[in-house]
Amino acid sequence: MRNGLRFGWELGGSGWARCRIADGTSEHEDIVSYCTDALADLLHGVAGLYGPAGVQRFSFDLEPAEARWVLRGDGSEVGITIYRFADMSASFDAPDQEGSPVWSSTQPRVLLSHVVLEAAQSVLRLHGEDGYLAEWVQHPFPVAAVQDLRRLHLRHDGCEREHDMALP
Repeated sequence: MRNGLRFGWELGGSGWARCRIADGTSEHEDIVSYCTDALADLLHGVAGLYGPAGVQRFSFDLEPAEARWVLRGDGSEVGITIYRFADMSASFDAPDQEGSPVWSSTQPRVLLSHVVLEAAQSVLRLHGEDGYLAEWVQHPFPVAAVQDLRRLHLRHDGCEREHDMALP
């Protein structure tokens, strides 16, 4: 379904974040660990949709499971599939099909980029850079990744939604 895409990223204690994605049909939620720079990986993955590579992959460590996001860009549309693997230490290089698909949707790139950017900026507004680092512990807030995605999104998508330009 193409309407009602929602995305959220909420810090939830030292080294953990709640990641939620939903469309008008279904939703998916994971509790993500700081063992990877997860928010930066997400932002870079979505920003990668503006380049020549048609597929972007990134993984979240769920300790011990892996949530692998596969974004397939096709013009202005993005197929989003999230695969779950039982053990990230054993699955990191495994083919996607060895995982179990747990959520999928096709959405306009403009909408996916916008909701991910909006969620990252909401985290920054709520916690600030220092507060984010205190909560996330291993990695600083990905300011450059937010700036890069926002620049690409505004340049290539012609998004008519409101954007918070006061944040980095």
